[in-house]
Amino acid sequence: MPTVEFEQRPKTITTDNLSKTPRSMSAHIAISPYYNQGTALDIESRNRLGLRGYGPVAVEDIELQKMRALKQLRSKSTPLDKYLFMAQLRNSNIRLFYKLVCDELTEIAPIIYTPTVGEACMEYSNIYPFLGPPGAPDGLYITINDLPYIKEILQNYRRGPDGVVNNPDITVITDGSRILGLGDLGMGGIGIPIGKLQLYSGAAGIDPRKTLPIVLDFGTNTERYLNDPLYLGLKQKRPSEEEFYSAMDKVMEGLYDAFPDILVQFEDFSSEHAFGLLEKYQNKYFCFNDDIQGTGAVILAGFINAVREAKEKVGLNPEDHRIVFLGAGSSAIGVAKNILTYFMREHGFTEEQAKGIFYLVDSKGLITQDRGDKLAQHKVYFARSDNEGKQFKDLCDVIEYVRPTALIGLSAQYQAFTQKAIQKMATINKLPIIFPLSNPMTNAECTFEQAMINTNNQVLFASGTAFPPFRLPNGELKYAGQGNNMYIFPGLGLGAIIAKASHVSDSMVYETAKGLAASLNDQEIKDGNLYPSLDRIRPVSAQVAAAVCRQALKEGLTRSPELLHISKTHTGQAYEDALMAFVTSHMWDPNQSSNFKLPTH
Repeated sequence: MPTVEFEQRPKTITTDNLSKTPRSMSAHIAISPYYNQGTALDIESRNRLGLRGYGPVAVEDIELQKMRALKQLRSKSTPLDKYLFMAQLRNSNIRLFYKLVCDELTEIAPIIYTPTVGEACMEYSNIYPFLGPPGAPDGLYITINDLPYIKEILQNYRRGPDGVVNNPDITVITDGSRILGLGDLGMGGIGIPIGKLQLYSGAAGIDPRKTLPIVLDFGTNTERYLNDPLYLGLKQKRPSEEEFYSAMDKVMEGLYDAFPDILVQFEDFSSEHAFGLLEKYQNKYFCFNDDIQGTGAVILAGFINAVREAKEKVGLNPEDHRIVFLGAGSSAIGVAKNILTYFMREHGFTEEQAKGIFYLVDSKGLITQDRGDKLAQHKVYFARSDNEGKQFKDLCDVIEYVRPTALIGLSAQYQAFTQKAIQKMATINKLPIIFPLSNPMTNAECTFEQAMINTNNQVLFASGTAFPPFRLPNGELKYAGQGNNMYIFPGLGLGAIIAKASHVSDSMVYETAKGLAASLNDQEIKDGNLYPSLDRIRPVSAQVAAAVCRQALKEGLTRSPELLHISKTHTGQAYEDALMAFVTSHMWDPNQSSNFKLPTH
């Protein structure tokens, strides 16, 4: 049971080192949301830090703090109010914040990330002043005019509020130009890096003090922000292509000059820039793009399990699959290329055979080489040449023409999978694969309920956002699979960091998908689930991280002496056990008191 203790029993936080701590350091600790845990700080620590009388006398354990925090959180009436509460908690008591994230992830994740983070990003200029005290280091806001001073900005950030100089292990960077399915949100895009890095810490145990959210405020082309007196970002149009890539060179050079070993995750750049940055920097720096690679991997994991289910339940062979994609942006291309690689590696397809499975549809219809418009470069690879001059604008016409086994949506078009389209899929297939993956829920191509009803409950379903369970006629609840990138990027980041990989290879990303697909337990397989329960996210992330480490070793990319030693001294199951122990030993945990031992210098 949670306990509360008063002055005669102060035992919550050790103070052995406080007497050795310089006065300036004590002042930093006193205001540090990491070390000053509020009502969990024991009386002796309060006295030595000069905090006598600064709060009520009670000393609580973290379970009692959690009980109070959940009570307050659940009393909030709107998702945005809950987001604000969690942001304020993060900036006042980091341990308690991550206690909630880790213990109650299924409830907390939709608040601190999708879908609520989309609304938060749109409202960021309105809510920013109320997220934390002035100077709270929620992230860096680097404008295009700041680039001559980027080294100074990064050096300033290295010193945390506790006075300790830190080198971050990972940064998530966005320019806010394509946030979720919401478009160009400019400076408001900072909510995405903040939310993602919270999940890196909660889901994979990356120390939150080693994370760095960055928004590159290069302006915005959204008129309502340019004309809004309350908009806090740079009020100018976005730069030209040449200016953009020149600015990005300066950002990357500055980052790696300050933090040579940092992992960079690019997030929510426009499609053209997302591909351009990945191509430009993937083999030069330690980086990856979650929109392209992470989305591709997490959907591949669900698709691998869907292919297995379709084979086992209705006898559909892998070579008989045909896949229609609605949407042809960076995420869709990333997903398609990952699935293509799967058919080549696991089922022996040639590249041309694998490419022939895919039919991509954008706002103008089926993408073909002879459609008459100039295709964006990233769409050319999958453009069909076998359409015999026929063009198809409507999705239902495409389904009738292709007769696909799988329908995947990354279009950000709400209800684009119409009743007619879903019913056509059910007519063609005994067990269709339907993945409406767009976020947030207001952009989802269909709901789980619609997919179940219009296929007579015979569907292999995964979505990009969470849907409520569907009650079957026998009263059983059927749960929707959620192809959430949260299953991939935390483990991918952790594995790459602890392996000290020289770069993030395509094969490392591919192995995350296989690791995730293989993480289902016996009950989840029996229930026909395509993804594991989010309640198991930390052990799942550990399995994904282990897959990354294993592949980094295989490719000779790891520079971790500890990991290299394991590979040389262990084989078989002993190697797998040692690898998993290596991964879990590097996972930060808010429940581990030693992580909050007060610094001595």
